[in-house]
Amino acid sequence: MYNVLFVCSQNMCRSPYCEYMFRKMVEESDVLRGKVDVKSSAVMSPVPYIDPKTAEALIREGFDEAYVNSHKPGFILRPYDIKLFKNADIIIGMTKGHKLLTPIWWQGKFKTLSEAATGSYKPVPDPWLIKDIDKYIGEMNKIKAYLEQYVTVLEEELK
Repeated sequence: MYNVLFVCSQNMCRSPYCEYMFRKMVEESDVLRGKVDVKSSAVMSPVPYIDPKTAEALIREGFDEAYVNSHKPGFILRPYDIKLFKNADIIIGMTKGHKLLTPIWWQGKFKTLSEAATGSYKPVPDPWLIKDIDKYIGEMNKIKAYLEQYVTVLEEELK
């Protein structure tokens, strides 16, 4: 099993969105289905819930509301999450700052989402302060585009 771990600051917006969307993309891929496990966690301080705008974005993508709201944000200093970092084949963060917050012994597994998807760095900004839901979802759609590109990259790697 190839283990993908998405991380962001608090595991309430970007990384859980990536976890849900990428897991769905993996299940839809004949190449990746059954070969890739997807999780997410925080590299800073987590909050106890998924951001309501992220939940709305995922629900609009067709996810069940109860399933989305069952997300329990992870945190690098919790034993379960330490195992996620340790067992990850790749740790995908949103910015280079997330690499600096990843313990040094796991930084060699780290790539930003843009690097994993395209080979070059472009930070994925935190949409948390965006109030308008349509603008927020517009930012999440940029993340979705990176995830779609990364599916193709990973399919080539795991053929």
